[in-house]
Amino acid sequence: MTAQLVALCFDANDPLRLARFWAGVLSWETVDDPRDGITLLPGDDTGFRIRCLPSQEKKTRQNQMHFDLTSTSLEDQRRTVAKALELGARHIDIGQLPEEDHVVLADPEGNEFCVIGPDNKFLADCGFVGALACDGSQEVGYFWSEALGWPLVWDQDQETAIRSPHGGPKITWGGPPVAPKTGKNRLRFDLAPSPNGDQEAEVARLVSLGATRIDVGPHEAGQVMMADPDGNEFCVRSSR
Repeated sequence: MTAQLVALCFDANDPLRLARFWAGVLSWETVDDPRDGITLLPGDDTGFRIRCLPSQEKKTRQNQMHFDLTSTSLEDQRRTVAKALELGARHIDIGQLPEEDHVVLADPEGNEFCVIGPDNKFLADCGFVGALACDGSQEVGYFWSEALGWPLVWDQDQETAIRSPHGGPKITWGGPPVAPKTGKNRLRFDLAPSPNGDQEAEVARLVSLGATRIDVGPHEAGQVMMADPDGNEFCVRSSR
């Protein structure tokens, strides 16, 4: 059995504004789901939703994961950057070098993302959402490969990447040094058991792979909060 990646959740001080931004950048549909709140449905092969959830906490540090958006040409890259800026993004400096061909931006809540240049071979066969790039260890890459049943597509120099057998974006981990974790991540995964699977059985399987159950205070009904081997929060929801 494997878990299904249902959604990437963003904690947001203004969920509606953030949802509208990402819907505009990605050209995804926004829906108001009684269970999922403000949710973006992919219009491509991404394979998971985006959920924008209300939070009073302010962003205080660089996120553990961010989107890498791809480009087909330099003009295409410029168009994506211009569109994002028009929708409320801003340029930021996270230490990137002038010769690097990616543009680093932040969404209206400060969440970092990159618009990658057209010559990136690693993401060449991916769609517009090329990758979720994560700060994390080799161990956590192995964990998520087993948890989701996604094969490793990169495993070199302690850097790892996985990808769904059905395509879509890669999830990558950069290896050491991994930044110390301070506070709750603003982005996290929502998982669900495989069809006809049992939530508690899935939780037990994930624990056997190296996850832990955690108590992070109030959370949505029917969810079990967990942390991966690097301490990053995620949840396992009950089957619908």
